Amino acid sequence: MKTKTCIVIITLLSTLFIQAQQPKGIIGNTNWMNNWTNFKPANTEYSEATNIIAGTIDKDTKLTKRNTYQLVGVVYVTKNAVLTIEPGTVIRGDDKTCGTLVITNGSKIIAEGLETDPIVFTSNKEIADRKPGDWGGIIILGKAPINTIGGIHTLPFDLEPMLNHYGGQDAEDNSGILKYVRIEYSGRKLSAAKELNGLSLAGVGRKTVLSNIQISFSNDDSFECYGGDLNMNNLVSYRTTDDDFDFTQGAQININNSIAIRHPFSSDVSGSRCFEVDSYDKIANTDMTKKMTKINASNITLVNLEENNQGLVRESVYVREDTFFTLSNSIISGFSPFALLEGNIGNGEVNLAKIAFKNLIVNNCNGGITSEAGGANATIQKYYNNPDFEINFTRIKNVELFTLPNIKGNPDFRMNQNNTIAIGN
Repeated sequence: MKTKTCIVIITLLSTLFIQAQQPKGIIGNTNWMNNWTNFKPANTEYSEATNIIAGTIDKDTKLTKRNTYQLVGVVYVTKNAVLTIEPGTVIRGDDKTCGTLVITNGSKIIAEGLETDPIVFTSNKEIADRKPGDWGGIIILGKAPINTIGGIHTLPFDLEPMLNHYGGQDAEDNSGILKYVRIEYSGRKLSAAKELNGLSLAGVGRKTVLSNIQISFSNDDSFECYGGDLNMNNLVSYRTTDDDFDFTQGAQININNSIAIRHPFSSDVSGSRCFEVDSYDKIANTDMTKKMTKINASNITLVNLEENNQGLVRESVYVREDTFFTLSNSIISGFSPFALLEGNIGNGEVNLAKIAFKNLIVNNCNGGITSEAGGANATIQKYYNNPDFEINFTRIKNVELFTLPNIKGNPDFRMNQNNTIAIGN
């Protein structure tokens, strides 16, 4: 009996030790952002286009590294065709015609770059003229579930009506691969209220591979998921104008080992966040018997590069009602406040129980977890002050918190191993 008791105690202590040492923020034995990312795309000289891509791609097609392509107008991949792109290929979005790539329902994109030879989607403008919104972006339409009434929906991007539909019953749907891919200067403004995103994922299923993707200088969101069911990892969002990661329409998403790097003067006056999470735009358009949005985000780093809070960066996370959101093992630095909850959420623990913040470093944030309804803040603070959540509020400089947070070189935003706060001791 004593032996069994001893084993139980040792096991318990081991478990507690492992939990205490759980690394926070992005992780890796090496800096996985090396080689394939580019934080200075305005200084990169890309080859002039040798080939034009326009119209409809309705049969299997391969783009090769030896050519540089110009994406002209809205290009649709249709009729279950597969668009394959070789590592190292450069595709330049046309400014005048708002070059945009749409992978329609049933078709696929196989864009599998290499760490040493990524695939690049970028502006067709000269170095001195590039800016956010130079071209459209990439849109993928799949057959995975969404929670809008009828289970099928369209995107508000003025796409061809017969091709603009997404949603269905296949959570395992496969729209292809995006791996070691960069998307730069996308997000063309379509109207006063609507811009294209860097990467729009609408009803995309979980057999789709989304890994090692960097979106820089988008004029709207970097990554936006409209429903769907996905595992996403090693994503980098840098200097987007609106949100880094936006989820809606019942999206079921696991996102891990990813980073949003915000710059205050690239933010939108309407309020820009790293995470914006909701289940619907309008409840009247939503089938409330379907799944609500559920996001599990782990080992995430959210950082505001400006440390004097003079810019437009606000909260890092905004969560609306009827939404499930978990953020764990993560680092958040430099926001005002850390997180904002829609007013109705703070009404009781039933709503707060849908939103978990656990094992976090919240650094240099002017405010913790707050509510749009000021009267709910006392309830929220009492709920999240439970030590089991392991939310650590700190006041240290980014250069001490991260290994090498300098985007002028090769940044390394893994936690500084010499910082005992960061490693959870």
